[in-house]
Amino acid sequence: MSFVDTLTLIPAQAAGEPNALMSMLPIILMFVILYFLMIRPQMKRQKDHKKMVQALAKGDEVILSGGLLGKIVKVSDSYLTLEISQLADKPVETIVQRSAVTAILPKGTIKSL
Repeated sequence: MSFVDTLTLIPAQAAGEPNALMSMLPIILMFVILYFLMIRPQMKRQKDHKKMVQALAKGDEVILSGGLLGKIVKVSDSYLTLEISQLADKPVETIVQRSAVTAILPKGTIKSL
């Protein structure tokens, strides 16, 4: 078999291969499944967290990402002042970032602990 015969066989073999789109279909399908199972739910959680952080108000009882519980005393654009304890009838306050809040607790939760 000569080099010329080999060149004439190549187009015949290529014609028998499946379409390029059909070979990419499993990869495209994996990305679609990944989007609906992982990316979309994460975006929803981020949106809900952002809405919760924007709705924080004075008097809310919250849990921070480090596990600290406190009652909001003062609210500013980026920071919150939390009352985390009472020491000799004086409140112990700390300043935290708004984004550190992970959950809002029902009223009276801290006193019940």
